[in-house]
Amino acid sequence: MAKKIILDCDPGHDDAIALMMAVASPKIDLLAVTASAGNQTPQKTLNNVLRMLTLLGRTDIPVAGGNQKPLLQELQVAASVHGETGLDGTTLPEPGFAPQPIPAVELIAKTLRASSTPVTLVVTGPMTNAALFLSVHPELKVKIDQIVFMGGAMGLGNWTPQVEFNMFVDPEAAKIVIDAGIPLVMAGLDVTHKAQILAADVAAFRAIANPVAKAVAELLDFYHIYYKQPKWGFKGTPVHDPCTLAWLIEPSLFSSVKRNLDIETTGALTRGQTIVDYYSLTGKPVNAEILLDIQREQFVALLKQCLHAFD
Repeated sequence: MAKKIILDCDPGHDDAIALMMAVASPKIDLLAVTASAGNQTPQKTLNNVLRMLTLLGRTDIPVAGGNQKPLLQELQVAASVHGETGLDGTTLPEPGFAPQPIPAVELIAKTLRASSTPVTLVVTGPMTNAALFLSVHPELKVKIDQIVFMGGAMGLGNWTPQVEFNMFVDPEAAKIVIDAGIPLVMAGLDVTHKAQILAADVAAFRAIANPVAKAVAELLDFYHIYYKQPKWGFKGTPVHDPCTLAWLIEPSLFSSVKRNLDIETTGALTRGQTIVDYYSLTGKPVNAEILLDIQREQFVALLKQCLHAFD
């Protein structure tokens, strides 16, 4: 039976690929998509969701725009990574449909109420929408099976020395979500930096004769401009957000540990750092599955399989 999900995202090149996987895989039932501010401004990320779903031929999926800014601080975007539109590098169609006339929080609530079974909430951007939803509709928390998110790390950061970008944008929102008591799965930099797409992989994607595969290859060409900087030491381009969908589709591709997870919200140098109690030093209960490694070649094969769904 396909896993029912709501995808909350901020496209973003890697969000766009995760959205493609959610549409392509028969193991996923994508009920709704909500857009968050993060990689680009909220207007741009919402437009990118609409453009991607138009490309993917799924204008029937309900979409709503979400937060305009983080809970307590001003929005900082990642234009240096994703470009002026948030999806620079390819030409996407103009939106073929309009978003729902309700905010993201209410679309999440409406979708959960309509589902007869629990739904997985997948968050691939900052957690503002999820935190607002949990604050406004605590009675619907029981309808969420788990929250699978891209963000954080057990070691190094990618935006400050210790902090990953999604957590950096809205640490307070992440704290609300992490403390909500809902089972968590964290795809942090520990695993996503290993989910690298090499030049040969991009060439193989480009050889798949459909418009979606062409767009994904072009997006990866642009995305690689940022990640080819010598400071990263990468052979290819790490695609962070697709790890969430890959785990839902084929969890056997990953190794993981179950530990207590928390987040720092006040540290002068570490605000937004995810704290994984790897050695169980605090005595706090386990609340998260932390993804640590991925079978890279099988991950690439899964991406190819998803791209072929649009032949």
